Amino acid sequence: MRRALRHPVRLVPLAFLAAIALGTAVLMMPVCWEQPGPAPLLTALFTATSAVSVTGLSAVDTRSSWSDPGLVMITLLTQLGGFGILALASLLGLVVSQRLNLRNRALLAAESAELARGDVRWLLLRIAQTVLVTEALMTLVLTVRFWSTYDYPPGKALGYAAFHAVQGFNNGGFALYPDSLVRFAGDPWICLPIAFGGIIGGLGFPALFEAVRRWRRPGHWTVATKLTIWGSVVLLIAGFVGFLLLEWSNPRTLGPFGWPQKLLAAFTQDAMIRTGGFSTVNIDALNEGSYPLFIGLMFIGGGSASTAGGIKVATFFLLAFCIWAEVRGDPDVVVGRRRVAEASQRQALTVALLSVALVVIGTFVMIVTTQDLQFYQALFQVVSAFSTTGLSLSPAATVPIPDQIVLIVLMYIGRIGTIAVGSAIALNTRPRHFRYPKEQPIVG
Repeated sequence: MRRALRHPVRLVPLAFLAAIALGTAVLMMPVCWEQPGPAPLLTALFTATSAVSVTGLSAVDTRSSWSDPGLVMITLLTQLGGFGILALASLLGLVVSQRLNLRNRALLAAESAELARGDVRWLLLRIAQTVLVTEALMTLVLTVRFWSTYDYPPGKALGYAAFHAVQGFNNGGFALYPDSLVRFAGDPWICLPIAFGGIIGGLGFPALFEAVRRWRRPGHWTVATKLTIWGSVVLLIAGFVGFLLLEWSNPRTLGPFGWPQKLLAAFTQDAMIRTGGFSTVNIDALNEGSYPLFIGLMFIGGGSASTAGGIKVATFFLLAFCIWAEVRGDPDVVVGRRRVAEASQRQALTVALLSVALVVIGTFVMIVTTQDLQFYQALFQVVSAFSTTGLSLSPAATVPIPDQIVLIVLMYIGRIGTIAVGSAIALNTRPRHFRYPKEQPIVG
């Protein structure tokens, strides 16, 4: 433990491994499984990993396969995975700020105001308060809707509402209906609370807290907050418009709806693409042009230190600014009248390229082990698992056992990978007292 504390980056993967192991053991108890006997080991492991990593991929039908205690355990694991990654990411931010020298700590304090604060208890309590209040409001709205409109008994309405509120805010994606939210595609009182909860949870608390605190002065936001907030807005609009254009006339998705229902279903699905995991249309019935859109948005994911996965919005748009500066021939990468440190640029490039490598390897393994799997299907499944989105073209139960193991590994790495890699790079940064002569090799 002392060695782990001296290298705090190890705490993230170890903590999540422990949570997955505990969740697997509990889910294998006969009381959690609807059928006689305990749940199969691989099914329990797959479900526990999916819940802790807040992915939402399921090897079996959630409602018919798991008993009420099993559903409670899945809910707790999802909550633990969502809040735990927020807490650990925030604590790692504090650790990084303490390990840097005085000059770099001042820069970090300017660029990450919330994470640079020294009051850990204040930070964690504020995160917990935001999580609980948001989930409580979502639960209240969903409970009233289930009870008043769909004639659910009060107890069932509250249980279903709480389950989907936790899944929605934490971007989990487990649903108690075989078609996810497709049956509620035209109901704004079901879709909108889950969509907005997923958006809030996917922004990341450092950006969210600062945006709320300085909402009257967005020009004073830090670079990280600007990239996250405005980048998320751009992605939401682009995904919404793109999805509408691609699926407007598709008779198997948005085609049969009237235009208000089309707008609602498209907005909810757009909010869920980047990590939410719920679906308001049949994913198998999408036009082929929609799959690249989904894959791209899933790979980008949500905000840093959030319940979302992917390479993160700030990473993607920082790389876009790097490309723009290079194309223009600018010596510095500038975002909002602030120069971006070269270390941050290298960190973003490292995270992105490592993520691409993992996706390529995972896709290759799935294609090799499953002969009748098409390339775009394998790529979709791999990106969905790595980005902890949870959207699926087919139930995981139909996926061969080797591929299920690949998805388990990708869900785990996708959840803790970017945070661990980014923190490790920052913690391993050390000054060098000499520099080698510079050369400029030919590129391209």
